Amino acid sequence: MSLLGEIERIKRLVAYCKRLCNTSNPFEIADQLGILYQIGNLKQEGCYMFLKNHRYIFLSDQLSREELILVMAHELGHALLDRKSNCYFIRNKTLLLNSRLERRANFFAAYLLIPDDLIAEFNGYTMEQMSLCTGYPKELIELRLK
Repeated sequence: MSLLGEIERIKRLVAYCKRLCNTSNPFEIADQLGILYQIGNLKQEGCYMFLKNHRYIFLSDQLSREELILVMAHELGHALLDRKSNCYFIRNKTLLLNSRLERRANFFAAYLLIPDDLIAEFNGYTMEQMSLCTGYPKELIELRLK
């Protein structure tokens, strides 16, 4: 599938999740979809695992609230798009990776967390300015603006 086709599929999936769960909060979406998650002592910032036919997300207890939401959204993308793959989130590397799995999870997080009205609100801002105002990494904003 082409990149544009994948992005359109991800946009539809995000819209479906928001409609179905009546929220864009990745924790609430996971709760409603039966995706289990746990926050604890973890060397990585987050990881998704498919174990014994269940989807699990593990998150580091060292993350700030904003980082926790971003990593959860990324891992939720893996749970929904790449159900049977095990994936690890390392911020300094994962947002910059070009592997298909990581790119898809990043697009999912970008479309889940950065709605059209937020983009409209910051119309005319640079990506750096928008990043400072929203708290989202510049790389995530760049993906969302594609």
